[in-house]
Amino acid sequence: MGQKVNPVGLRLGINRTWESRWYSKKNYAKNLHEDLTIRRFLIQRLKKGELSRVEIIRYPEKVNVIVHTARPGIVIGRKGAEVENISKELSNFTDKSIQIKIKEIKTPQLNASLIAQSIARQLEGRVAFRRAMKKALMGSMQAGARGIKISCAGRLGGAEMARVENYKEGMIPLHTFRADIDYGFAESRTTFGTIGVKVWVYKGEIFGKNTKQEAGVLIKKKKPAFT
Repeated sequence: MGQKVNPVGLRLGINRTWESRWYSKKNYAKNLHEDLTIRRFLIQRLKKGELSRVEIIRYPEKVNVIVHTARPGIVIGRKGAEVENISKELSNFTDKSIQIKIKEIKTPQLNASLIAQSIARQLEGRVAFRRAMKKALMGSMQAGARGIKISCAGRLGGAEMARVENYKEGMIPLHTFRADIDYGFAESRTTFGTIGVKVWVYKGEIFGKNTKQEAGVLIKKKKPAFT
């Protein structure tokens, strides 16, 4: 099962939470398309900002957008001008007050999405795919990952026939629910065609920790009064 399913979706509600957090009875389809539009707009607008993921939390009259990025300075802009401009543009086509919060990713070598984007950029810059993959493996393991797997599929190196190349270091327990496995995907648009890059990063087991994540904030669980 772990080999067939997206590792993020498999662990939702167990050790991960949803990236869109809201409830709606009547306007579900409208809100869903708004979320997709917001994500598409931010990814396109902040290409140089190295966005990992975008969380959206809806309230009756406002929307909180949490942007996880490795380069917060580019996203914020000079004196916060870039964030204000993006908020205004998003408010125009959603008709709601949008507040953008920035969360810095301090170790991008452990973020699967950023690793996949980095490899995709290198492939577009004509870097040898084996070199890019091995460099990412080494960087992630040195940063403290327990395991990492990288898969590239397409016309690698300009070959006439598409193929899949996999590189793995350490352990990747895809069947273990308590395993903290980050998954990322990116596409590289080369002159030979599109190359897909998939990355799995295993950071260790998180079952039994006394913290949980809710609405982007870490909350410590209270210990029971009796033992």
